[in-house]
This record gives sequence, C-alpha cells and structure tokens, in this order.
Amino acid sequence: MAAYYNENDKRAAAWLRNLIEEGAIAHGVVDDRPIQAVEPSDLRGFAQCHFFAGVGVWSYALRMAGWADDRPVWTGSCPCQPFSSAGKGEGFSDPRHLWPEWFRLIRQCGPDVLFGEQVDDADAWLDLVSTDLEDDGYAVGSPDLPAAGFGGAHERQRFFWVADADNAEWWSERAPWHDGHWPKARRIKGPSHTQGRGAVERFGCP
Repeated sequence: MAAYYNENDKRAAAWLRNLIEEGAIAHGVVDDRPIQAVEPSDLRGFAQCHFFAGVGVWSYALRMAGWADDRPVWTGSCPCQPFSSAGKGEGFSDPRHLWPEWFRLIRQCGPDVLFGEQVDDADAWLDLVSTDLEDDGYAVGSPDLPAAGFGGAHERQRFFWVADADNAEWWSERAPWHDGHWPKARRIKGPSHTQGRGAVERFGCP
C-alpha cells in the first residue's frame, strides 16, 4: 500500500475511501480509530502516513507538487480548535491537543520528512512542535502563509511547517543567515543526511 490515512471522523473517513476508489488521492487504507489507539506496528509497510487526514488534501497537494505516491512522507493537520481565536482558548489543556500523540509515533518511527499546518494563532503550539522535533534531530521551517496567496478569496493565515531529518545539520549550519521562521533549526547534533535515522532497524516502522 502506498498510503495510510488516519481519520477519526466517520464521515470524513468514508469520503477518504471514496476518493481512494476514484483515484483522486494515493491508494491506501483508512484507519478511523482515534490516533491514541494507533501503534507503530500499524504503520509498517506504508510509504506515506497521513494523520488527521480530513478529506485527503495533503495527498492531493503532494501529487500536485510532483511528490510521487510512493515517495515516503508523513503529514498531519492537528486539530486547531484548542488554539484558534474562534475557539474556547483552552490551549494545551484541551483534550483535542493531540500533538503529543502524533509525536509519540514520530519518535518511534522516525520518518525523514514531515509536513503539517496549524492556525496562525498557535504560536505557542508551533514552539512546542519545533522544540520537540528539533530535539529529535529535525530541522524545522514554518512560514506563515495566506490563502489569498494561493487563489483563495480570503486572507486566512495559516502556519505551514516542514521537518527534515536528512538535512538537519545542513540547515543548522545556515540558520544564522536567515530571519523569521524559516528555517528555525538550532540543533547541530543528531542524525544527518550522511548518518540517516535508521528507523527500520531501530523501530521496525516504514
């Protein structure tokens, strides 16, 4: 299978299965259990893993960008309600703050490349994500982008972020030359593009 999709909303999960059947997104399987129930062994053998998958936008976007369905990558759009200005503002105490659960799987499986996004109100959330990933050997970049910049009829700012394990040291050496969110790498030790993360040997994950 090319892709694993984790989506706990039953309606969205059914939509994903229809899109897979139509060939609109990468062929794969849909797991509609909550992410808390997912174990590293469930992810073995998949080239791509999409968490909080919604209706498969990450798979579709990767295809449009020329990223082949069998090219390894993990993506995730963690719930935004805890950090959105339109929500209750419960932040890290909100039970929908599920980054720790996704990071549990990231740490155990060690994917080389990750993509994600979050509302632009979530500065503290992004700091946590960046710190966790950098401490695990990733370089992290996080531009703040508007929907209007990509054909949308409204501004709707979002944080989009990428984490790269293969080039963490490369970005760390160059980080002082950059301002703002890209890149945010500050870790100069840990796995590099010459060392590799050794995920298969260490954890038996894809």
